Amino acid sequence: MLYRTSAARSVLRAISSANGSVTRSALSNKVFKAPLTSSACYPARPTSSPSLSLATRKPVTTALVRYASTSSKDGEEDVDMMAGIKTEAKVIKDTFSLADVPKEALALGMAGVIPYVATSLQTVYLSWEIKNAAIAGDGLIFSGQSAELMLHMLEPIQVGYGAVILSFLGAIHWGLEWAGYGGKLGYKRYAAGVIAPAVAWPTLLLPVEYALITQFLAFTFLYYNDALAATRGRAPAWYSMYRFVLTFIVGASIVATLVGREQISGVLTSEHTIKDKISALIFLQKKEKEEVEARRRAEIEDVE
Repeated sequence: MLYRTSAARSVLRAISSANGSVTRSALSNKVFKAPLTSSACYPARPTSSPSLSLATRKPVTTALVRYASTSSKDGEEDVDMMAGIKTEAKVIKDTFSLADVPKEALALGMAGVIPYVATSLQTVYLSWEIKNAAIAGDGLIFSGQSAELMLHMLEPIQVGYGAVILSFLGAIHWGLEWAGYGGKLGYKRYAAGVIAPAVAWPTLLLPVEYALITQFLAFTFLYYNDALAATRGRAPAWYSMYRFVLTFIVGASIVATLVGREQISGVLTSEHTIKDKISALIFLQKKEKEEVEARRRAEIEDVE
């Protein structure tokens, strides 16, 4: 009997030790490998079950897992967003790149718009001087009359230079036709070289505002024609962006000039229109004929 009791106790202890080892392995894998007590030293108690211990630690584990997953996703979104911005910036840079433009053409082209920009800035400043003189009685550097005189001197320079540039842009297509760039097009390409100066030079006879507006439209039309030619292989591929940059600078200068002149539209002395100039020319011719006839009559009277 004593032997049977000892055997039964040994079997129960073996089963208890096996259950304790299984519980410890499960808890160590799921609950951050927390140290557990041995069932041999501390027998298992019903009140401190492994499920209760796991339930106590589970919210902390879940929160940490959620934070780790969220932070990794946020990092990936930031990286993707920055990559998208860099890609868009690269696209914009490549679109407006002038790297393929010959250095000589780029340097001379940029130098060619300097007179336009200079006259535009001077027009804006002189317009401010004229307006300030009308309000305060005197300008900052120049008097109102001096500023107005200088402004009238700048007008034919800006309009005349614009006519020269328009004629030059039209003549480029004659050179492309002679070189056979993109094939021979004949009168279709020669027309650009004829229309440009035909529109540009008559603007010298118009009032300044109308002349500048007409030249602005002419520059825009020529840019469209040049961009179309570059797209269809009738001009170098870089010519489209090259013309866009130069046309943008010239167009901005014309707009600035018009805005500056608009500020003094009620102060500036009205200039002579083409009609006034023609009337003055007819009057002078008529006066000269009358003087010639008066001299002849005087000579006839002297002879008699």
